[in-house]
Amino acid sequence: MASPPQGGPMAIAMRLRNQLQAVYKMDPLRNEEEVKVKMKELNEHIVCFLCAGYFIDATTITECLHTFCKSCIVKYLQTSKYCPMCNTKIHETQPLLNLKLDRVMQDIVYKLVPGLQHSEEKRIREFYQSRGLDRVTQPSGGDTVGGDPMGLPYSTFDHSRAHYFRYDEHVSLCLEKLSSSKDKSKAMLQQKYVRCSVRAQIRHLRRVLCHRLGLSLQHVQILFDNEPLPDHMTMKQLWLSRWFGKPAPLLLHYSIKDKRR
Repeated sequence: MASPPQGGPMAIAMRLRNQLQAVYKMDPLRNEEEVKVKMKELNEHIVCFLCAGYFIDATTITECLHTFCKSCIVKYLQTSKYCPMCNTKIHETQPLLNLKLDRVMQDIVYKLVPGLQHSEEKRIREFYQSRGLDRVTQPSGGDTVGGDPMGLPYSTFDHSRAHYFRYDEHVSLCLEKLSSSKDKSKAMLQQKYVRCSVRAQIRHLRRVLCHRLGLSLQHVQILFDNEPLPDHMTMKQLWLSRWFGKPAPLLLHYSIKDKRR
């Protein structure tokens, strides 16, 4: 079997494994200086390229297998879709979908760096306390970066009254009621500004409207420039075909049909 390339991800992983095995086999009382030398060799593999600190919530790009702190790479990919180390394109539109938590690497970092895990837990605890939130243990399962499975802290905070970050693309909408001289209905949205996923369809928006207005689905219609929109159209299709190049929010109208039996 051919050996992996010297600079490839597999070569780095194998070299890291071998160095770790060497460290664990040493007797710290007799080989203290040698252990320090080995730790210096390991540093380049457990330090984030973006913040130059040890990995916290180590997260790996699945396209090129480079690892960073979760917060560092998520923030970086808000303005770029390429790996900061090798410039590989991660994803054309949603690079966060190609990130994965590296729990093995994070466990290695916590074992190699004394006190790091304790100080990180303390920092998170103080963060929640300063904002009056109760931290709840996250249920296990799922490592993909893209929502709760990634490892976002769970809490008892009322998210219905707050703005919080989502990982998929979003579009801002303004829903205005289309009024006419024959329209005598008083049903009107109290909050006309909506932010939703680009994957949402017109039918989803209609259902939300019906729920908020207390109406049946057949009584509500969504229009753009007085033209009814098909239920299967997504927000991304709508934005690209009708609103591309214009400032947010995208203006839509809704009409309420007469309740006739």
